[in-house]
Amino acid sequence: MRHVRAVAVFGVVLIALTGARGSGGGSCGGGSSSSSSHDGSGSGSSGGSAPGGSSSADRAVRDVRIDECKLDDTGKNLVARLTVTNDSSLDYDYDVTVQFKGDAGVTTATAMVNDLHVKASASASTEATTAYTGGGDGSEYKKCVVLNAGRIVA
Repeated sequence: MRHVRAVAVFGVVLIALTGARGSGGGSCGGGSSSSSSHDGSGSGSSGGSAPGGSSSADRAVRDVRIDECKLDDTGKNLVARLTVTNDSSLDYDYDVTVQFKGDAGVTTATAMVNDLHVKASASASTEATTAYTGGGDGSEYKKCVVLNAGRIVA
């Protein structure tokens, strides 16, 4: 019985973390490997390019660029500034999960953006923010990456 409960809990957590949701007959974007990253050394540099692929998640990840990762001015939040570019002829709502990474031994932190509306052939900027639980200046977080992204027709 414990095994069945553990599997059920894992399934619920997995669905919650990947942001799965119904789309009325269209395709749902699932998780994808990270493809855009920022090394935390300042603003203005763009993330890497995404690997090839044709799934909705692959396309959504390629649409996300990390512009900056930093500790905010209050010292209480890790912030990833994102630009999402929709080159499609359709409007989309994007869900993006960003992970802040550091050296070995540093706990990763995760931030999410949900339902960011981006019109067809346009871009939108946003911030993914999560509480900073460290005791320093945030410098232990060396980079942030797009952990996964999804999009649905708006």
